Amino acid sequence: MSDSARFALHRLDLRGSLEAGERKIAALMKGRAREYSGNRILIEANTEHEYVYRLIRGWAGRVRTLADGRDQSILIFLPGDLFAVKSMFVARHPDSVRLLAPSLVERIQYRELLQAFQEDADVASRCIWQVIEEERRLHNWVVGLGQGSAEERLAMLLIDFHGRLALSGTIEASALSFEMPLTQVQLADHLGITAIHVNRLLKTFRENEIVIVRDGMVSILDLAKLGSIAEPLLDPYERTASAYTGKPRRGAAEA
Repeated sequence: MSDSARFALHRLDLRGSLEAGERKIAALMKGRAREYSGNRILIEANTEHEYVYRLIRGWAGRVRTLADGRDQSILIFLPGDLFAVKSMFVARHPDSVRLLAPSLVERIQYRELLQAFQEDADVASRCIWQVIEEERRLHNWVVGLGQGSAEERLAMLLIDFHGRLALSGTIEASALSFEMPLTQVQLADHLGITAIHVNRLLKTFRENEIVIVRDGMVSILDLAKLGSIAEPLLDPYERTASAYTGKPRRGAAEA
């Protein structure tokens, strides 16, 4: 399984090193997969944590819980994602990581990965790229929260899920339906709006025959239209990758 963003915006001369790093980390984690139930905390906020993970099956999210109990969903991890790379560098994780569905997760003790990071340039490149990729997603989301309408944000989120699932090989490139375990409350926590507003937006998307979200499934009826709504918030990589917008590539490399 490849990474869920296929090394977005990478320098072409680094492709070989990134792919080699992917293979080497996969070899280090081989045979260490664990099954976890959904709706459980994998990493506690403000605690030291010893592991770095790859999500093989399932969904997970990085979440910050405020003192009054409010949650802010920060990042959603999909199959193929390497996450908690910061375990190699920080004494405590500032946020929690929660499994949002029953999941199969590989893990490696941070000291073992850190040793490989220090000794192997390919492993180092792959780990550093993961941090850069999370930064890309966070920058996109900051723009969405600051400048996007609620409709654009929801469209961007669904486009992001579809594109990453397709690029990682979790779903077929032509597939327009996929499982999504997030509740409307969890979507609201990510989008920065109320669950009632999420419900209204989903109703509008359904009535306009753009997308149907029901019983843990997303069924995209018109990927091009959904991509058109999200397009103001998409970055240059996403705008030129057909897995995200449903449009043919426009000059830029998709992989």
